[in-house]
Amino acid sequence: MRMTDFRLDEHVAIVTGAGRGIGAAIATAYARAGADVALVARTRHELDAVAEQVRAIGRRALTIPCDVRDLERAPIVVERAVAELGRLDVVVNNAGGAEPRAFLDTTVAELEEAFHLNVTTAFELVKRATPHLLDSGHGSVLNISSAMDRMVGRGLVVYGTVKAALSHMTRLLAADLAPRVRVNAIAPGVVETDGLKAALTDEIRAQVTAATPLHRLASVDDVAAAAVWLASPAASFVTGKVIELDGGGEAPAFPNEIPDL
Repeated sequence: MRMTDFRLDEHVAIVTGAGRGIGAAIATAYARAGADVALVARTRHELDAVAEQVRAIGRRALTIPCDVRDLERAPIVVERAVAELGRLDVVVNNAGGAEPRAFLDTTVAELEEAFHLNVTTAFELVKRATPHLLDSGHGSVLNISSAMDRMVGRGLVVYGTVKAALSHMTRLLAADLAPRVRVNAIAPGVVETDGLKAALTDEIRAQVTAATPLHRLASVDDVAAAAVWLASPAASFVTGKVIELDGGGEAPAFPNEIPDL
């Protein structure tokens, strides 16, 4: 093994949800590892800020402001990345999420919207990218799932269901695209993004850390480090895997006060 095996030199990656949080951390970590990055998110000024960081590291950054829920944008994202950065080696499906809500307050429309955002958009982007990933020689797909793909907690029926679908789609795509393209996922526990920090009281933080065996929240850099490894030659024999990045937790760490029906 060589430390250069963990490098992404001469790689080009697309990262969705790249304007902040986990997506921004992955994009800048890829740049530090040597990759050029196509940044995709809805908010232009956030993308521009991340692009500045990538360029300060010495790598190329392409900003593509768009809503990934518009499936007609998927081929445009791929075409622009290839046209302006020269190739495509890695696709990171990070855009996603769903709000917690009690089951009887949850609508079918919310379930379908969450499935579209978390699963359908990833499916379409990978499909459009596959010809280029096959040409890459080391093509890789990374899906950002969640520890709730396997855990059980109240109010998370939509979020957990769609993340479970994304995790299993990861395994199925790995079988379809082997041996020329690897497909993996990361399933983080509670990640201390800027957005979460705003909602964290001292009491909630104490409850989460106490419920996590490693006694801390994950950082965005924890997720980004795993993302670099999975895209790199160091993980060349890893495909179809969902990496649990949860500090050892086997149950939801975030406090939940939804009452019995």
